[in-house]
Parts: sequence; C-alpha cells; structure tokens
Amino acid sequence: MTIEKACYWDAVGEVWQRTRHQWLWRAHSDAVNTALLGRWLPCARVERLLKTDLFDEALSAGLHPHLVQKAQQIVGIDISASIVRADRSRHPGLQVAMADVRRLPFASSSFDVIVSNSTLDHFHSRHEIVASLYELHRVLRVGGQLLLTLDNLANPIIAIRNFLPFRLMSWLGLVPYYVGATYGPQGLQRIVQKVGFEVQAIDAIMHCPRVLVVALVRLIEGRLGLAPQRRFMRGLMAFESLARWPTRFLTGHFIAVNAIKS
Repeated sequence: MTIEKACYWDAVGEVWQRTRHQWLWRAHSDAVNTALLGRWLPCARVERLLKTDLFDEALSAGLHPHLVQKAQQIVGIDISASIVRADRSRHPGLQVAMADVRRLPFASSSFDVIVSNSTLDHFHSRHEIVASLYELHRVLRVGGQLLLTLDNLANPIIAIRNFLPFRLMSWLGLVPYYVGATYGPQGLQRIVQKVGFEVQAIDAIMHCPRVLVVALVRLIEGRLGLAPQRRFMRGLMAFESLARWPTRFLTGHFIAVNAIKS
C-alpha cells in the first residue's frame, strides 16, 4: 500500500511541477498557512522542526521561508520521490527524506515542533490518521508543539465532496488529487487529546469559496499583470476575516489545531 501511494503521488507531483498547475492558488494557500504559523509558532527559534508533506515546497516557496526563521534545523518528509527531489533542488538548506508519516524513521522525542499541514487528510481511513498522530506524538519531545491542519468535515462542501465517489469528483474536475478521510473540529479535538496532546487552540482557515476561486484562477493565470495579481490575492485574503465569525467552522476549508505534547 505504501509503494502504491508513493507511485500515485510521484505521478501527481511530476504533472504539477511540469505544468505549474494552479500556481496563483498555491500562492494564496502559502499565504494563509504562513499567517497561521505567524500566530501560533513561538517567537524564539527552536532547535529541530519536522515538516510533513513537502508538496507545497516542491511547487512554490511553501512554508520554508517562514520556517527557516523559526528553527535551527528543518527536516522535511514526503512519501513521493519526485517531490523529495524537487525540494532538494528548490531548498538546498532543507533536510529532506522519503518517509511515511504512519511509520516515521526518527527516534522518539526528536523534534521540538512539528508542522503537519494537510498531510493526514489523504488517507483512506481514520485509523491511518490516528496511527499517524501516535507517530507524531512519539517523535515530538514532551512540551513540544504540533501544528496540524486537516480538511474540515463540518464544512458542508467538504462533507458533500467526501460523500461522493472520488472518481466522479475527479472526472468532474472538482478535486485535483485524492482526498481522504478527515474529521470535524470536535472529533479532531477528541482524537488529538486521546493520543496524548493538550489542545491549546482550534480554528478554521481558508474561508474563500475554493471551488469557485480555483475555477476563476484557471481563467486568469498568465493573463494578469503583477498589480492585478496582488489585488486578487488581497481579495482572497479578505475572506479570512470570516475566521472571527461564529460560523467559522462552516466556512473554513481546513481545521487548524495547535497542540502540546503533555
């Protein structure tokens, strides 16, 4: 199963790298995730930080420019060989390795911080999510910080998407790659606490209507100058003000959890 997954993500990564697919959307995703890290990561630099899933960094700047300010040593993992190769090329200072988050090749208590953005929501089952959380708990030191994001099952659009067959959603062009099991905010908080983390904060991010925006991005990519692109990006970021509303878990595409290993 791991080899099958690796081959699948190799193919996806090679296509996206060759076509620079949805590069304007990737820039917005980076901006939203960087803003989250700016709020939640400590000001002082830690010694070792683990970044799971290097898809963003293989295609764009990703979170790397922000993370290098927060840790003396950054280790990144991905299950895809093509993604790992791209990251070695784009970010020479980043230590990268092929690894499965369900079975991490690191000693216990190896990291001070773990950043896992939209990694665990690509598995077939919640059992695999839980297994991954136990591994992240194992390699994090006591008192270490986990920043985790997953697709938000409380968002009606995500709930409908996950209910429908992936092949149908892919054929309709509504999902660019495999999306898997996930949780709503309450369910995720319960399972993170059960694994042994103390949840410090839980939030929702990425509030713009993703399906509509991605369709719009396909139309305008390569057709706008720098100034219109910046205005477009500011307009997308304005949607993040919905995070202050009581309805944030209905509009946010992702759940974000800030947790400490107790």
